[in-house]
Amino acid sequence: MYTLHIGNKNYSSWSLRPWVLMKACGIAFDEKLHRFGPDFPATIAQFSPTGKVPCLTDGGTPVWDSLAIVEYLAERHPQVWPADPKTRAWARCAAAEMHSSFANLRNQHGMNVGLRVTVTNRAPKLLADIARLDALWTEGLTRFGGPYLAGPQFTAVDAFFAPVIFRVQTYGISLGAAAAAYVQTMLAHPAMREWEIAALAEDFRDLPHEANITLIGTISADLRTPALTI
Repeated sequence: MYTLHIGNKNYSSWSLRPWVLMKACGIAFDEKLHRFGPDFPATIAQFSPTGKVPCLTDGGTPVWDSLAIVEYLAERHPQVWPADPKTRAWARCAAAEMHSSFANLRNQHGMNVGLRVTVTNRAPKLLADIARLDALWTEGLTRFGGPYLAGPQFTAVDAFFAPVIFRVQTYGISLGAAAAAYVQTMLAHPAMREWEIAALAEDFRDLPHEANITLIGTISADLRTPALTI
């Protein structure tokens, strides 16, 4: 049985990727959630050489970094990537682009599942990331027929963009018709709903994650369980 170590579901975008993929693909695993905080790196370092999440352990084998985890799983579970070679090539390219790019979107619109934020200003580089995202999603949906990015089935490329789906919802990002429909498809997926419900139930707040919100806009709604500590 795999064990997947993750961070808080409200904040941990990197943890969401393998978690939602494994849920959507029916790959069984044990979940170990670790709260962000001062002791977090030392705790994670006990099983992950980077001291970061996510980390998958398979027996005595640790697999860290979300991309490495996905490829490790793909060697054992063929449903992780599309079966068609050309479709799979596009899906891998899109996932790798998400893994290495979109820095302005990541930094300025950090994942915070339970909030709704009115953004006061989006810098040109952030708008460029959003435009690229819209174009990439529209390309996949158009080429492969949807409703997911590489066709009718949820695959790893959708998992890589799952954190962005929550960002679109949190920050009210406007997209074209095809991309906007994809957001709704993803939000309705049972695995995404399960993650969201758990994120909203968390009563823990991590101050650095919370502070980032004030840099981009104002909170219009907080749907989370009231905090016990911050």
